[in-house]
Amino acid sequence: MNNQHLSGLIAAPFTPMLANGAVNTAIISAYYAMLKANGVTGAFICGSTGEGVSMTMAEKKAVAQAWAAATKDDDDFKVMLFLGGTSIADCKELALHAKQIGLYAISFTAPFYFKPANAAMLAKACAEVALVVTDMPFYYYHIPVLTGVNIAMYDLLQEIDGKIPNFAGIKYTHEDFMDFLSCMRFQNGKYDMLWGRDENMLSALVLGTKGAVGSTFNYAAPLYYKLIDAFDNNELEKARALQQQSIDMIRLLGKYGGIATGKAYMKLVGVDCGEFRLPVQNMTAAEFELFKKDVAAIGFDRFASVSRAAHKV
Repeated sequence: MNNQHLSGLIAAPFTPMLANGAVNTAIISAYYAMLKANGVTGAFICGSTGEGVSMTMAEKKAVAQAWAAATKDDDDFKVMLFLGGTSIADCKELALHAKQIGLYAISFTAPFYFKPANAAMLAKACAEVALVVTDMPFYYYHIPVLTGVNIAMYDLLQEIDGKIPNFAGIKYTHEDFMDFLSCMRFQNGKYDMLWGRDENMLSALVLGTKGAVGSTFNYAAPLYYKLIDAFDNNELEKARALQQQSIDMIRLLGKYGGIATGKAYMKLVGVDCGEFRLPVQNMTAAEFELFKKDVAAIGFDRFASVSRAAHKV
């Protein structure tokens, strides 16, 4: 198949949860509309940000169905479903579901309990999943900080090239710029390399990336489009300053406990996605008040995504 190279910002959406911890698919249509209004070009659903590994098969199918319904009339908005990695049988079932409901692409990461020993074994796992839906683009999700599988992606491309016809590219969430550039230039740029570290976007732009997948694009898409414009216009000092704003924003994720802080940012742009499931720690009410003060101090309201339902929290 002729794989498209995606461009622009692809958000990694949070999975909305109700107060009782159940998945809240009812707001996904409004969530999509907010992303679209802020120039986001796609959604990578049920990934790390989307808590896919903490969800049941039935829940992942329901979330995927809600995104498919919300975006069914928008061919320009690409929805990619993260399948998981540990159970290949489950990944294959979910891939078939993604095809049935009309999603654009699927994504798979390395099994992270019984880990592949090398690139050849990882390529076999990819093929096992990808080949059940040969007419859908398949992306490998490289995130060694969470999977513990740090195989060079250049080695993976060498193993899969010519063997998996629907292998579209890699969602690259790592800091190995040497490997990333080699992948971008592999076979004259054959594969779509999507950058996955928001705090390093400027460095990836220098190497030539055109598309990126990130969690902070959910609530700060305007900041990154300004950064891209500054880079494209050779306004490098401005681009560096904008990247620093991104870093300042992301530092607050660490200060307030990690990935769940992203849902606190979402509340500030008017989309309440609830809380993260165990074992992820969520903020207390007192911490949220301190968080709001820190967010104001970095000028978040000057570059935050805008929701038509936005309100003060």
